[in-house]
Amino acid sequence: MKTNGFLYLNTMRNIHIFILLSILMFSFSIIGCGGTKQAIAVSEEEKMAFAKTEGDTISIVNEEVEYGIIIIEPGFDFWLQSVAKPEGYHSQSYLENRNQIYVSEWNMRVSQPLRYNPNLYEMHIDYSPHIDYGYEVNYKLYYYFIYFQRKYNQRLGPFVPRI
Repeated sequence: MKTNGFLYLNTMRNIHIFILLSILMFSFSIIGCGGTKQAIAVSEEEKMAFAKTEGDTISIVNEEVEYGIIIIEPGFDFWLQSVAKPEGYHSQSYLENRNQIYVSEWNMRVSQPLRYNPNLYEMHIDYSPHIDYGYEVNYKLYYYFIYFQRKYNQRLGPFVPRI
């Protein structure tokens, strides 16, 4: 039936379309809920690093920009030497982009100790995207975030923490 230039569909047809669309939307929402968290395969070397209880302290200072990083985490140095990709594998811009995402999420979790474990997220990280910290600082910070996520089964960003 055509009225004033508009075609009006039969009411029963509208109901069928509504039901079909509802079923499709429900199906897509169910499918979308399933596969967002992927299991992380942990190697034997990683398990050895995660099991270490002696405190590693890694200190990196970039004299040129007067910034540095101190990481105190048992097993991290061993993991960095034996499991992580070597320096130069990723570009500095890749490391900086990932670090910005990880630091933002980390700092948000530090500010919410009732929601996130304050024993994991103890201190705020002062990291600015406008400062060039150099390759070594970004490399060690990036791989600390990967180590942390894999060891404590955390997710600080939209990506699976892969090596």
